[in-house]
Amino acid sequence: MTLRQFYDWQTMGGAKDVSRLVAALEEREISWCMIGGLAVNHWAEEPMATADVDIVIVSDRIEEAAETLKALGFTEKRFPWSINFKGESKVSIQISTEEMYLDFPDRSIGATVHGILMRVASLEDTLTGKIAAYEEPQRRPSKRQKDLADISRLLEAHPSIKGLIPDTIYEKLEK
Repeated sequence: MTLRQFYDWQTMGGAKDVSRLVAALEEREISWCMIGGLAVNHWAEEPMATADVDIVIVSDRIEEAAETLKALGFTEKRFPWSINFKGESKVSIQISTEEMYLDFPDRSIGATVHGILMRVASLEDTLTGKIAAYEEPQRRPSKRQKDLADISRLLEAHPSIKGLIPDTIYEKLEK
């Protein structure tokens, strides 16, 4: 079984939804990148299946991207911090509109994640996003634990980032 087939099996067809998303953004030359779990999967040594697809799109093209996804049949739901889309699979696409992420596409790289060619946030930006998510006090405890595990996965694969991790978080990783 290929990585793409495994991801598709875990997300009930998510590879197709992610591929449609990537193709649509690339065709329109919209600057974007994956953040969150898919970006972690690129930078960590071992990928983990996730049904959350978190992306950032340059601010002046967010509405164009949203209209494009709706035209492809994705359903939309808006929140103050994101625009979420659902396709045919278990995958949930979340376009972050939070200010801190908006320049991540400028530093993104091309990568293959779960057998799908995409853009991912830089290692430092991926870590920054995970630290911010972990430090969000209103985030569910289970999500915060996953963020902590993702930080740990990044650190294991890239020990050089240790100095970028706040001491309070690093202490939790050492326990």
